[in-house]
Amino acid sequence: MEALLHALSWIAVIGGLFFMLVGTFGVLRMPDVYTRLHAAGMTDTMGAGLLLLGMAFQTIIDMMHGETSYWLVLVRLVFVYAFLLFTSPIATHALARAAIAGGVVPWTNEAGES
Repeated sequence: MEALLHALSWIAVIGGLFFMLVGTFGVLRMPDVYTRLHAAGMTDTMGAGLLLLGMAFQTIIDMMHGETSYWLVLVRLVFVYAFLLFTSPIATHALARAAIAGGVVPWTNEAGES
């Protein structure tokens, strides 16, 4: 059971790092504010979520070894993830609405298609 939790933890951490790196490259390489917001939103939701899941698995492993004080850490990780799930989409939406209100025009290619 412990080996399975270790494997799931590493898969979640590596997956979270992958989404964080891809999201970072997306923020740097995308042409306008709207596509950059999409990349940043995916980085927050998927990247941080998988990293927190990996940390939760590690906390469960520590709890299996008799550490009784780690249940509070697990509860905090769940609360942080719930906070991210609610605030990240709201912040992304608010930034997009502010860009629209500020007159930022979406990027179009040479043919005029968006």
